[in-house]
Amino acid sequence: MSDLVYAWMGDTPVPYHQGWDLQKRLHERRVADDVADTVLLLEHEPVYTAGKRTGAWDRPLSDPGAPVVDIDRGGKITWHGPGQLTVYPIVRLRDPIDVIAYVRMLEEAVIGTIAEFGLAGRRVEGRTGVWLDADPGRGLIERKIAAIGCRIARKVGMHGLALNCDNDLSWYDRIVPCGISDADTTSITAELGRDVPVSEVRPHLERHLADALGAKGYSHTDGAGLLAGARG
Repeated sequence: MSDLVYAWMGDTPVPYHQGWDLQKRLHERRVADDVADTVLLLEHEPVYTAGKRTGAWDRPLSDPGAPVVDIDRGGKITWHGPGQLTVYPIVRLRDPIDVIAYVRMLEEAVIGTIAEFGLAGRRVEGRTGVWLDADPGRGLIERKIAAIGCRIARKVGMHGLALNCDNDLSWYDRIVPCGISDADTTSITAELGRDVPVSEVRPHLERHLADALGAKGYSHTDGAGLLAGARG
């Protein structure tokens, strides 16, 4: 893979549909070779996104306090919002397309990122995302710190990963996150007992994602400008 271009959307949370519209525009341009591989990084306004495998039992039973948006990625329902680093790689994949290998690359980027904060992330067989081992003191099974859900269309990826940095974890109490009822969710802040904002995590994630995707290097562009152009 050639160089990546990282586009940070800014510190103001982005409404979900604005981010999704920008993804779709960039996807079309990447398919047409109009733009380089571009990775959008942002925080969303609170939203629940329901992937194609979401069942009725996974959804909120009452008003969850945020919109529920059905989208075209794989997986089930999850939450996005302030304090969570959401990452959308709009990148062309090598032939032959291997979606599972691509998901593993995204997981590897997260595992490397949180290792820089002293956290040992791992995979759980049969489940996507990045997990921490059970904490016997809390009586829990595994704790999920990052969700992954992607879509590959015409050899170019959309959607991506969401890493919990310092978000309010109570949003997950209103759904069955990712269809998993026998585990819990966590964040870097909750694990370390100190505030770890998105701004502290983002440079580490950029470096590890570039490595995982095999990029020769990466640069930055004005994500807020891209978003403004999409609105126009």
